[in-house]
Amino acid sequence: MLTQFSEHIATNFPYLKDKKLLVAISGGIDSVVLTELLYKLDYNISLAHCNFQLRGLASNQDEAFVNALAGKLQLSIVTKKFNTKAFAKKEKLSIQLAARELRYNWFAFLLQEYKFDYLLTAHHADDNLETFLINLSRGTGLDGLLGIPEQNQNSIRPLLPFSRNQIEQYAKANNITWREDSSNSETKYIRNKLRHDVIPALKEINPQFLEAFSNTILNLKETQKIVANSVNTIKQKVIVSEKKGIVKLDIEALYKIPHSNAYLYELLKEYNFTAWNDIYKLLTAQSGKFVLSNTHRILKDRKHLLVSPIDCNSEPNFYSVDSLQKSIRTDSFEFSVTPVSSYSTKINSNMVFIDSDKINWPLTIRKWQEGDYFYPFGMQGKKKLSKFFKDKKLSVIEKENCWVLTSDAAIVWVIGYRLDERFKISESTTSILQLKISEK
Repeated sequence: MLTQFSEHIATNFPYLKDKKLLVAISGGIDSVVLTELLYKLDYNISLAHCNFQLRGLASNQDEAFVNALAGKLQLSIVTKKFNTKAFAKKEKLSIQLAARELRYNWFAFLLQEYKFDYLLTAHHADDNLETFLINLSRGTGLDGLLGIPEQNQNSIRPLLPFSRNQIEQYAKANNITWREDSSNSETKYIRNKLRHDVIPALKEINPQFLEAFSNTILNLKETQKIVANSVNTIKQKVIVSEKKGIVKLDIEALYKIPHSNAYLYELLKEYNFTAWNDIYKLLTAQSGKFVLSNTHRILKDRKHLLVSPIDCNSEPNFYSVDSLQKSIRTDSFEFSVTPVSSYSTKINSNMVFIDSDKINWPLTIRKWQEGDYFYPFGMQGKKKLSKFFKDKKLSVIEKENCWVLTSDAAIVWVIGYRLDERFKISESTTSILQLKISEK
């Protein structure tokens, strides 16, 4: 196995030889064998061990074991104890998810703090099969059937082509000792149930099942390249615009594409949606209907689907501007007030000029409200903002993000769209203010 591993890593990860590597080690057979292989091949490695304190004395014995191994091999090691149960309770996570989050957050910190180039973990072919079956049992798309990637940014899994059986044979042949985690024998976790009950049955049906599975993964990865190519082509036809984090999709263009639901899934999968049937129904739903993920909203707006992030930081809907202020900064924009001696008549949606004597301080910047009206510049009479927006054919999201500038109760400027006629520059104007908005 040492020769096979050496050839594999030299062929697929030749750049690792001169890099500073951090190896995640639990004390179990997989991570201990990975450490021994890298050590024998003279890679520049250090070890990192997480003590999740979930198995009492056994957890501390695991930590003592990996410290002793590091001492024997003369490798540097960092260890950390986590109160995993308390973290899981606080964050409302399962113990497994809590341990995963704690582990990878800490590894990310170590990579940055100690300038490691890559993190190496000991996932192998059987882990890959288990992940495939877990995703399959929960329902997934093509990406979920591709298994564990050999490299994900700066995380590398060099043992992925090797089976658990190969690893065990190597460990026994080289008198390598390791720690057994008693929880691995329990079948209350889905991964362990697959490992002990389902996969042995599949291997009994086909002794070469793991090899066949590996070939299937290779075929699926090639298929995924074809799908990605096709999706990129469709993307050019369907996505109308991507501005300010909002993606606009043309429903009519989607209808013209065979298998539009499949393409819609591929276009939207990165936004963490799960209610796919509800999303597909949006194509024929009335305007205003929407579906939420934990990070995004997809909204039916007349002839388009609009995908926008859900703002977790609730921004105030009201800002006050007094006569001494030159500007204010918000999460969405910067607003400035500047006295000027002359003005431009050129139309600019982000800058207007008003008669300073026609306003009363302080001014207010707020989100528009139902019932708001103003006197559009260049027109006679008033107009409700809702009607103004409809005439402008603004999307629901554009309306939601619209601000108005007011003096007392009167709207001075529908910001970014139209000045109010009552505050315009006239022949009798003696004092001019420039109002400017800059979106972030």
